[in-house]
Amino acid sequence: MATEGQSEYESVLCVKPEVNVYRIPPRASNRAIRAADWKLDAPDWTGRMRVTARGKLVFVKLEDKISGELFAQAPVEEFPGLTVETVSDSSRYFVLRIQDDSGRSAFIGIGFGDRGDAFDFNVALQDHFKWVKQDDEFKKQAQTPDTTPKLDLGFKEGQTITLNIGQSKKKDRSRPQSSGGFGLLPPPPGGKLAPPPVKSTNHNTQPSEGGSDTGFLLDLDTSNSNTAAPANPTTTASSDLWGDFDSVSSN
Repeated sequence: MATEGQSEYESVLCVKPEVNVYRIPPRASNRAIRAADWKLDAPDWTGRMRVTARGKLVFVKLEDKISGELFAQAPVEEFPGLTVETVSDSSRYFVLRIQDDSGRSAFIGIGFGDRGDAFDFNVALQDHFKWVKQDDEFKKQAQTPDTTPKLDLGFKEGQTITLNIGQSKKKDRSRPQSSGGFGLLPPPPGGKLAPPPVKSTNHNTQPSEGGSDTGFLLDLDTSNSNTAAPANPTTTASSDLWGDFDSVSSN
């Protein structure tokens, strides 16, 4: 029967084409590890690094660039932890605890030529174990019974409820009527209005005999502007109380 780790799918978290491996001196005290104590100009091995995940466990694998043969691997159960440690004087170097199939372990130093590769390696480990922590919390919440009182929104026996649904009334938006009960006339065909009639501006009036007032004169239409003068002006002046009217539009 396969174990839990062997039956789960293995996913790739990070791949870096080049990583340097250094043999580091044994740790003499609790002093922080410094990469300056290593022989940085002469790495002991150079190859490819591949970070994979199987369930909650992460494997940092050091492989040959061409053949892909496994050089060493480090199973990581938590980060930060003893399996992967950072150094105090640089962000491009780490201390890695490798382990073989028999269970023997050793500490080696690894380093990246590019600072961005070191950042990607660090973030890949952080994101995985952050997911592991959240998954554990969800499982604990699912197993723990909910003891908080639940809100009962159901109807009790004999309880009723009344709903008043109002109906919206439409306002009577009748068209306003003009004064006198007459509506607006439609525009003439063709979209043009006829010009207003021309009014007479020259009113020559003569008062009647006896000094009586003649009142206000009416406006004459342009159709009556071409009237002929009478043959006898004296007789016409005596018989016509209004006098002669000269139209503005006369020829």
